[in-house]
Amino acid sequence: MGTDASPTVTGHLVAGLLAGYGIAVPVGAVAAHLMALTARTSLRTGACAALGVATADGVYALVAMVAGAAAAPVVLPLIGPLRWVSAGVLIALALRSAAHALATYRQPHTAGRNDEKPVTPARAYTSLLALTLLNPMTVIYFAALVVGSQTDATPDHLGQAVFTLAAFAASASWQLLLAGGGALVGRALTGRRGRLGTALASSSLIVALAVHLLVAAP
Repeated sequence: MGTDASPTVTGHLVAGLLAGYGIAVPVGAVAAHLMALTARTSLRTGACAALGVATADGVYALVAMVAGAAAAPVVLPLIGPLRWVSAGVLIALALRSAAHALATYRQPHTAGRNDEKPVTPARAYTSLLALTLLNPMTVIYFAALVVGSQTDATPDHLGQAVFTLAAFAASASWQLLLAGGGALVGRALTGRRGRLGTALASSSLIVALAVHLLVAAP
């Protein structure tokens, strides 16, 4: 029996890694927001935000494995409303970031940073967790896994755990890489104009991706 379990665990490990990287690697609005957040705060804050994204991916991977095809009728009808909610949240974040960057740039250099409310690592984690859970692309991706997953009478709990942890680890490794890139951008553009340009560029990209999300809706 031990020889039969090893290939099963290995298969779940590979499937989980592929699922995690499959949802994490395509750069979308959440990734752009993660890099912009890290660029204007710190690597520690960005790393916590990255783990928030990975946690959401892990949650959906767990749902896909545990619930199986039975969850499809519940998950699929939510995609439409979540698409609008996600787009609205992304646009609001982009506008808020752009407005804050302009206000900071127009203030005297000495007063600009003293009045800025810092983003704590805990706040970064929870905000990116919530944003990713609302992201319809994440829902659609893992809904496909839900529909295609098997529902055995005796579920493989070890395999489900391995798949979920592998998906989380894959997503976390990629999100941390993006956070590191955002930190490098933040260090390279330390001037006021550089930070303003980065904030406005990232906000424009996030708005464009949010609009595309709505326009591309079937």
